[in-house]
Amino acid sequence: MKANVISILILANGISGHVINKNAASQQSNDACKATGKAVYLITNDAENSIVALPIQADGTLAQGTVTPVGGKGANSIDGATNQPAGPDALVSQSALTIAGNHIFAVNAGSNSLSMLTISQRDPTKLALVGKPAPVPAEFPTTVAASAKNKLACVGATGKVAGITCASFSGKGLGAMDTLRSIDLGQSTPPVGPTNTVSHAFFSEDESTLFTMVKGDPAVNKTGFMSTLSIQQTKGCNGGSIASAAPQDDRVSPAGTAVLFGSQVIPGTSNIFATDASFGAAVLSVDQKTGQASVVGKQAISDQKATCWAAFSKATDSVFVTDVAVPHVVEMSTKDASIISTTDLSSGGDPGFIDLKAAGSFLYVLSPGNQTSNAAIVVMDLSGGQGQAKAIQRFDLGNQAGKNAQGIAVLE
Repeated sequence: MKANVISILILANGISGHVINKNAASQQSNDACKATGKAVYLITNDAENSIVALPIQADGTLAQGTVTPVGGKGANSIDGATNQPAGPDALVSQSALTIAGNHIFAVNAGSNSLSMLTISQRDPTKLALVGKPAPVPAEFPTTVAASAKNKLACVGATGKVAGITCASFSGKGLGAMDTLRSIDLGQSTPPVGPTNTVSHAFFSEDESTLFTMVKGDPAVNKTGFMSTLSIQQTKGCNGGSIASAAPQDDRVSPAGTAVLFGSQVIPGTSNIFATDASFGAAVLSVDQKTGQASVVGKQAISDQKATCWAAFSKATDSVFVTDVAVPHVVEMSTKDASIISTTDLSSGGDPGFIDLKAAGSFLYVLSPGNQTSNAAIVVMDLSGGQGQAKAIQRFDLGNQAGKNAQGIAVLE
């Protein structure tokens, strides 16, 4: 009898231990199943411009990757406060590189060109330049948008000759850039910023419209604006359609905005979330027929210096914004731009953050560093939902990129 009791106790303890281990294994499995992207990319924007490609591991964190020259030169704008080359935020823009399908596009501000590279399907950190960089008929290109649907890449340039220009692309490379849609900024090359410069070019959700944000300059009572450029379809010789950008854009300055910067299309709506370095961020309602826009929600960030970059996350249905001079990430509502949460990242030693991108359950945030802090990417876990973002890694870029680094793109 005593032996039976002991056996039962041993069996019970074994079952109990098995249940505990099963729960632990289940938790590990849940962590492993968080949605992730495949790789993160940025440009060095140095004299020999290159793309840094970093693989995303199963837990969302980054590992060492590759550095691939893009055949062009980087450059620095001039900081209007110091009259010295700007850095961090050398290009005063968002989206210095972007992805469409298995191609990645990068601007070369120092050589006035756009580069196109292929991404290996076997190894997303293996890139190869396709053809030669396409000359841009403007000066100091800083932002690029690409449409896989239309096989079209469009660039915003912000130097002495500023404007918007587009080119078709194929597996053989980029075609010739089309006629420049001029923007009269009265700038120099390199431009003096960050105000009075082109900020961010991006496509609408259905890729039928190109939006470009342009900063104003409150100091001289100059208001920024949003450009809308429709994408036209014409029949080709083989019966297919050929996409091209309209010869003229429409421009609107939404009341209550001044220094429009990084922006995000809110999926499933006609709204755009736009940062404004003069106060924080706003949600714009855009009339798809006329291109007119009005502010439907506006939020000041009390301790901001220059809120300029934005990333929408499907995982949280919210937008995250950064500030080059404040080491925090602010989460905001897609409905009215109200603040959901603020994550203080000052413990990592970064002076502030610029470009960022969400993929799956994670957010990747670039800090170009400065003279005392190395460039780095902070990885944040968003799987907890709205208001629960937490930093899980600070990936030091070491000698791969420095204070000139710009742009973040993620292959999903």
